Amino acid sequence: MGSVSGRMRALIVFAMAAAMLVLVVVAGASVQQQAQVSDFTAKGLAPCAAHWFGADMMGRDMFLRTVAGLSTSVLVGLAAAGASSLIALVLGTAAALGGPKVDAVVSWLIDLCMGVPHIVLVLLISYACGKGFWGVAVGVALTHWPSLTRVVRAEVLQCKQAPFVAVAQRLGVGRLAIALQHMVPYVLPQYLVGLILLFPHAILHEASVTFLGFGLSPEQPAIGIILSESMACLSAGMWWLAVLPGCALVATVLLFDAAGSSLRRLVDPQSAQE
Repeated sequence: MGSVSGRMRALIVFAMAAAMLVLVVVAGASVQQQAQVSDFTAKGLAPCAAHWFGADMMGRDMFLRTVAGLSTSVLVGLAAAGASSLIALVLGTAAALGGPKVDAVVSWLIDLCMGVPHIVLVLLISYACGKGFWGVAVGVALTHWPSLTRVVRAEVLQCKQAPFVAVAQRLGVGRLAIALQHMVPYVLPQYLVGLILLFPHAILHEASVTFLGFGLSPEQPAIGIILSESMACLSAGMWWLAVLPGCALVATVLLFDAAGSSLRRLVDPQSAQE
C-alpha cells in the first residue's frame, strides 16, 4: 500500500504541476495585448483588487505583464530545453556506443562547455545570434546539454552491459532491434526526467540574460525585462513591482522542479517505495 500511495501521490503532484504550467502558458498567450495597455491614471498604483500586482510607471497592469512574461519564459525554456536534451541524447549515445575515440571527443566537449560559466556562454551566444527569442533559445540550448549527456552515456553503457542485451545478441537480434526494443525503453525514463529538470535552468538563465539586456527585446513582456525596469522604482518604495513578479518566477521554477521530482519517483521503483 505504501508503494501504491507513494506513486499515486507522485502522479497527482505531477499532474497538478503540469496543469498549472499549461494554464500559465495559455493565460499568458491570451493576455499579451492587454499586458501592453497603458492607463496613466493608475501610474505607480500599489497592489489592490483591480491590480493584484499593482501598476508600473506607465500604468500597465503588472499581474497581466507578469503572466505574459512567464508564458514567454516558459516557451523559451521549452524550446531551449528540448533542443538541448536532443543534443545530450545524440552525444551521450554516441559516446557510449561509438568507441573510445568518440567517447574521448564527447568527454572533451563536456569538459570544455562546463569549464565556462553558463551565463557567460549564454550571453556570448545570444549576442552573436542577434539576441531576441531565438538568440536566447539557441544560447541556452547550446550550454545546458553536458549534465544530461553524462546521464545518457552512463545509462546506455549500463544497458549495453546488461544480461538481457547479451542474450538478445546471442539469439541473433539485430543492433537496430536491440536499440529500439531494449535501449530506448531503458534510457527513456531518465531522459524524460532530465529533460523536465532542464526547464527551470533554462527559464532562470533566460530571465538573467534578458535582465542584463542581452535577451528578449524591451517590447516583449518578459520577466527579465519586468525586473530590469522595476529596479529603478525600488528607491521610490515601489517594492511590489520587483518582488511580486520575482516571486511568480520562483513559483514557476518550483512547479517545474515538483514535476521533475514527481516524474523521477514514478519512473524509479526504488524511490517510489521509499
